[in-house]
Amino acid sequence: MLPRNLRVGGADLPGAESSQVPLIGYRPLPPDGAAPAAGRPDAPQESSPMKTTWYCPLDLSTVVEEEEDGLIYSVVLKQQHAMPNSPRTQTQTQNQTQNQTQNQTQNQPRVKPAVSRSQCVKAGTEEKLVLHLLHSFSMGDSSFVSVFLSTYRSFTSTETVLDVLTDRLQNPPGLSETSQLRQSFNKAVCSVFSTWLSEFPEDFLGLRDPSRLLRLAPLLPPGDLRSRLLRTAEELSERALLPGGPPGPSGAGSPPPDPPPDPRFEPTAILGFPAAVIAEQLTKIETELFVRLVPSHCLGSAWSQRDRKGQEDACRSVRDTVSQFNRLANAVLASCLRPTQLRPPQRARLLERWIGVAEECRARKNFSSLYAVVSALQSNPIHRLRRTWQETDREALRRYEELSEIFSDKDNYSQSRELLKEEGTSKFANLDNRLNNRHTSRSSAQGTVPYLGLFLTDLTMLDTAVKDRLDNGYINFDKRRREFEVLAQIRLLQSSCKNCVFYTDEAFMRWYHSIPTLSEEDSYRLSNEIEAPGEPSPRGPTPTVVITQCPDLSSSRVSLGLHSEGLSDFQSPVNNLLSKLTKHMRSPSVSCLDVDTSPSSADSPPASLTPSTPAKSHRRSASCGNNPPGSGPGSGPDMRIVRIRMGLQDGNLYRSILVTSNDKTPTVIGAALAKHSQDPKQASR
Repeated sequence: MLPRNLRVGGADLPGAESSQVPLIGYRPLPPDGAAPAAGRPDAPQESSPMKTTWYCPLDLSTVVEEEEDGLIYSVVLKQQHAMPNSPRTQTQTQNQTQNQTQNQTQNQPRVKPAVSRSQCVKAGTEEKLVLHLLHSFSMGDSSFVSVFLSTYRSFTSTETVLDVLTDRLQNPPGLSETSQLRQSFNKAVCSVFSTWLSEFPEDFLGLRDPSRLLRLAPLLPPGDLRSRLLRTAEELSERALLPGGPPGPSGAGSPPPDPPPDPRFEPTAILGFPAAVIAEQLTKIETELFVRLVPSHCLGSAWSQRDRKGQEDACRSVRDTVSQFNRLANAVLASCLRPTQLRPPQRARLLERWIGVAEECRARKNFSSLYAVVSALQSNPIHRLRRTWQETDREALRRYEELSEIFSDKDNYSQSRELLKEEGTSKFANLDNRLNNRHTSRSSAQGTVPYLGLFLTDLTMLDTAVKDRLDNGYINFDKRRREFEVLAQIRLLQSSCKNCVFYTDEAFMRWYHSIPTLSEEDSYRLSNEIEAPGEPSPRGPTPTVVITQCPDLSSSRVSLGLHSEGLSDFQSPVNNLLSKLTKHMRSPSVSCLDVDTSPSSADSPPASLTPSTPAKSHRRSASCGNNPPGSGPGSGPDMRIVRIRMGLQDGNLYRSILVTSNDKTPTVIGAALAKHSQDPKQASR
């Protein structure tokens, strides 16, 4: 057998329309005058002028790039070959044609196989990409409309898209309304705007005034589509008359503000609620927030810029999810640390209750609340309570360790991704028999609420690793297709949550909203009141610096592979390159999604769980999806997130700080001491 990549080197082979056909095999023929095959004395002699028969792949395809009028296409050409005949048919055909070859000329032209052509946009100018919405169907680029409408906010605005399309509709193709060209054009227009209005209504409700819609509506074909646009324009007009004007696009669908905390907060009241009730209420909150989530707010180009001036209200739907994550983590900390007078066995019952809540959240496929609870239990103020963990039930500790492993950052959070793939659209969670027996009474289907930080990290890394524009200035639409893979997975999970029904437990909700907010300093102070810190070593706290290497993202801007599997397969959207980039993002937890992007909010990695040692210390990244400043092109000094291990004896294991190439040793040591609640002035020691 010849190697698959062997080329014919320009030889003129029968049946090959190209001199660069890859060869995958050959069969030598007997030379002229050779003896017939053994066992077949009457076998006819083959008189082919070729000494070798060549076999080529049945599915030959060629991918080329073509540029036309402001757009670059990836064109796939496939040769449609006829299916090979059976051996018996091949022999009969060969015997029949051998008698006819004498009467045929050697220069008779061959019949060329049919060639199919498909193309999709790879890059283009802003205006041409917008106009391609109306032509993508006829050109076989069926996914373009969905990809564009999901991601266009990263390179243009709704107002610009409406203006370009309106100008095009004022000069439609075709000589008359009844011409076939005009009818095809109108069909494409209706398809685009129907999809836009149905799947992304917030784009139209976020317009400042209805003038663009009033200009566009008369140009659309008469029917329901025109009526829907006019109703939206009327709603915008009514909102403009209200005090404060119409809300921006990021404010659409935001939940009402939470009531102020109740000063009569009772931490141990959590023991009065069954774990299943708590998990049900948390899942209700998370599901409602996740259904309201606007996927485009998760794009790296939007989420990574949320703290810039003028972006205070950007990505509102993601911020709401962030707030709930941090609120739940704070609830775990406050309920476990506020009652400082409890004895270790009593406090251990609080830990066991939250472990039970995490287990119930897992059974309901509520990965967001599950991670918030686990992260809070891993946090340093709780992790260091050695006597409390020693009194915790061993079976609860074992279950806690299993739940913690779900969010291990090993192999780019492979276990979390695998669970989403398996249970993303399933009816119930895939649990062991003990948990399944406990939840057999639940008859309604359960939606899957993912940990949003996983998607935010993927999208931020994609935004960092792949450039927005090509060298000629064209918008890199291939990047948008890769981002769409992630957004499509979010939308698929959202669809699984839309029909979920929950009951409300008013007593728990009152307790949940009465929890005061603890700062990091407050949590650590309460933890020290419960268990005093151990004596430092004679030589004082000695930091060991372990650098978490981060590759230069600006040099990693290469093409990422695009998966062809359907959404039902729920494949991971990141290929090898993106996995290498993403796995360096430390596991986010309590403030992993915090709006505050201070890179100093990072804690410890997990440690092994034993009855005499706290389960797992807490890790927190700068902010989910945030990259160290300076990792992009044209940045200032080189920056890295480094992990600092201190030689303390009170359970303080790891912290993370931001270090630049301009920092001096005393500065780094002082930052490490401050992160471990030590006096930074002692850096000289």
